[in-house]
Amino acid sequence: MKTKVEVVLRNIGQLLTMDSGDDGLGDEGKDPIAGLGLTLDAALAMGGGKVLWSGKESELENQLDFKGAEIVDVGGRVVMPGLVDCHTHSVFAGSRAQEFSRRVGGASYEEILAAGGGIHSTVNATRAAGIEILVATAKTRLDRFLSFGVTTVEIKSGYGLELGTELKMLKAAQEVDRIHPVDVIPTLLAAHVIPKEYKKDRNSYIGLITKEILPRVAQDGLARFCDVFCDQGAFTIEESRLILQEGKKHGLVPRIHGEQLSRSGSVALAVELDASSIDHLENASEQDARLLASSNTVAVLLPGATYFLGKKDFADGRTLADAGCKVAVSTDFNPGSSHTENLPLMMNMACLYNHLYPREALLSTTKWAADALRMGDSIGTLRPGAKADVLVLDLRDYRTFIYHFGVNHTHKVYKNGALVYTRQIA
Repeated sequence: MKTKVEVVLRNIGQLLTMDSGDDGLGDEGKDPIAGLGLTLDAALAMGGGKVLWSGKESELENQLDFKGAEIVDVGGRVVMPGLVDCHTHSVFAGSRAQEFSRRVGGASYEEILAAGGGIHSTVNATRAAGIEILVATAKTRLDRFLSFGVTTVEIKSGYGLELGTELKMLKAAQEVDRIHPVDVIPTLLAAHVIPKEYKKDRNSYIGLITKEILPRVAQDGLARFCDVFCDQGAFTIEESRLILQEGKKHGLVPRIHGEQLSRSGSVALAVELDASSIDHLENASEQDARLLASSNTVAVLLPGATYFLGKKDFADGRTLADAGCKVAVSTDFNPGSSHTENLPLMMNMACLYNHLYPREALLSTTKWAADALRMGDSIGTLRPGAKADVLVLDLRDYRTFIYHFGVNHTHKVYKNGALVYTRQIA
């Protein structure tokens, strides 16, 4: 039995499906629209929460019986998949706004940390907060993500650093997923840093993660991924391998924060463990790029963190892309190093500072971001059978989306085929 057509978007000036029959890794000079699945003068049909058909509007009546469907004229605007933010820390309590002034005034992160700030400040606030506060603040943040056209958000734990709060954070993520239209993909990041109380006994904290936190999270079905910050001042290669291997035993897919602060060798570890992604990569080499290109691991760039920390060592996205890597881009939304939900702005930064082409930046927040979450079959694309997560931009040319930066271009957002957001312009 055919799924009934429920909504048809017509008079689409430019439709980007991110489904062109290739992976979008083509040479920019030879094919400047590779991977975008660009169709002009198009229409899109949705039903049962899925994309049913897309193509030239002139072919619509010959392809579909849409009698009784809601017909929406989008006025020649651009339509594309809802954006995917594949790396965020959106569940936490407290604020570190006061630290920003100190950093601008010249205080180092180490000085702020020694004064009780930094990540330990967020850990203390999150441990003290009730789950209701965590849910309410995360919902507000997801409202803002949605306003920028984001329909899927990965959320990590990692501000608990002990069993009770790590579980509380993941349960908050689970609850906000239930009550909010944006899909939340949960990740366990108990291996974020060594908490203060274990500074002189790090092996005991690693044992807590592997013997108590991981089994409980898996038992309660609270996470899809296990992430580790494998870098200077966090976890070593050996410690990271141990934690991620234990996570795999419990059915959690590995992910790695790596090559941000130093050359750690974490790219090789990510490939060895078939991690879904390795994120940051400011210190990745050409050899790392070639290794990633031969693997299933997606390179995730976080230009907002480099920018907000006032650094200049942006990850070399051009080398990664030219090697044949799938390169995703994310906000890294968090209270300390990248406090923004504006994923389109990150696309602009990725072009200017990570040296991606605009076409690649569009793929990096849709198709390739979905691949970083191992969800490429269902999100980040408007191919038939994928989720009907649709972003309608108040633009006539998709290239303006990145070019006109710092502006919210969202017109409407559909989630699973239902209208969930319309931008109100005063």
